[in-house]
Amino acid sequence: MGILEDFLKTHSITEIESTLPDMTGNARGKFYPTRKFLSEQEGRLPETVLVQSVTGDWAYNHYDIVDARDQDMILVPDTNTLRIVPWADEPTAQLINDCFDTDGNPHPLSSRTILRHVLALFEAEGLRPVVAPEMEFYLVQKQNDPDYELKPAVGRSGRRETARRSYSIDAVNEFNPVIDTLYAYCEAQDLDVDTLIHESGAAQMEINFLHGDPLDLADQVFVFKRTMRETAIKHDIHATFMAKPMQNEPGSAMHIHQSLIDIKTGKNIFNDNGEYSEAFYHYLGGLQKYTPNAISFFAPNVNSYRRFAPEMAAPVNMKWGVDDRTAGLRIPVSSPEAYRIENRFPGSDCNPYLAIATSLACGYLGLKEKLRPTEPSNAKSAQETGEVDLARTLEEALRLLEDCPEICDIMGQKFVDAYIGVKRSEFETFNKVISSWEREHLLLNV
Repeated sequence: MGILEDFLKTHSITEIESTLPDMTGNARGKFYPTRKFLSEQEGRLPETVLVQSVTGDWAYNHYDIVDARDQDMILVPDTNTLRIVPWADEPTAQLINDCFDTDGNPHPLSSRTILRHVLALFEAEGLRPVVAPEMEFYLVQKQNDPDYELKPAVGRSGRRETARRSYSIDAVNEFNPVIDTLYAYCEAQDLDVDTLIHESGAAQMEINFLHGDPLDLADQVFVFKRTMRETAIKHDIHATFMAKPMQNEPGSAMHIHQSLIDIKTGKNIFNDNGEYSEAFYHYLGGLQKYTPNAISFFAPNVNSYRRFAPEMAAPVNMKWGVDDRTAGLRIPVSSPEAYRIENRFPGSDCNPYLAIATSLACGYLGLKEKLRPTEPSNAKSAQETGEVDLARTLEEALRLLEDCPEICDIMGQKFVDAYIGVKRSEFETFNKVISSWEREHLLLNV
């Protein structure tokens, strides 16, 4: 009996969620009765689901990207992603699929395809990337009317947080029932969560993952976001991964720690006899040079750019520094064997496959081009200079991506064209909305 059949029998599974991440990082797919799934194994889904926006609209260049006949793609389940669904009413399993076109080639618009391609580039160089994501999110009160601002969820004391409570144990204990459910769900799914802390925002939490294989960690983040939302709903609140859900609270990030292992020796190539190696500086130089052009993969939504604001605990510059959280690229203090770079640019709203792939791609280009970073930031806060080195809107970020052939080549021109099409569609939809700020300040004053 194969791994899949054995798992389904052991857990008495009656239904299977066959999923894949779309362009936005959300789950698409089908539900199957177990017997039906086992008889088919490979599923099919229209490839157009990969070029839909977060609003459900099509990319503006939809039929320049996919065939007008709306063809199917082939879904091949990755048994490494087989997990139970602990919140389901019936015994249910979940699988994440790789996508292929009808000729059997990896589908160029699939997020997993992009990450697999980037990892193959490193493997060809004899290198294996290692990453560790950190996921921030808010617990908020249910609010079904989008015209009203969000409010932090109320904990077991019945009082809503009003003060900054970074790393507060008591603030986490306010949501003990939620956290207990979350850890139970994570354990049931073998998610490698490490620690949980209270972040600086009201009812803002952070979950850290153990370091490991980039594709596996992207899968885990993909599953975790669904898990956290289901956990919150069970406790009659919501969990949000919006980059900036509340005006006066800090944004939420998905920081990515990354290092490179020599496949033959098993050694971290960022370490050179206790000093940072040339490879470390080249990789860092690549992140510095190419992140501005790739920022739309780290900040993929119109709301994402509200997070990039000075004095709001978010990176606004391309500086780097040792143990410097005001720099966009932070080097944690660690033993030489654990030398790594923390990319602080991705928001928690990003597609984890694309954010990890892009971060690695920037570093890869730095290695190939032997780039050098700037001098590290000094004791003065990197934010005090007032410099903002990043795009401030999604539309600007997409133009910067178009102007970067190096990133387009690694990610695949067809994929980049589709991504830009999806995101431009979202931006234009957003741009039609007249905000309350405009009515308040412009209605009778211009």
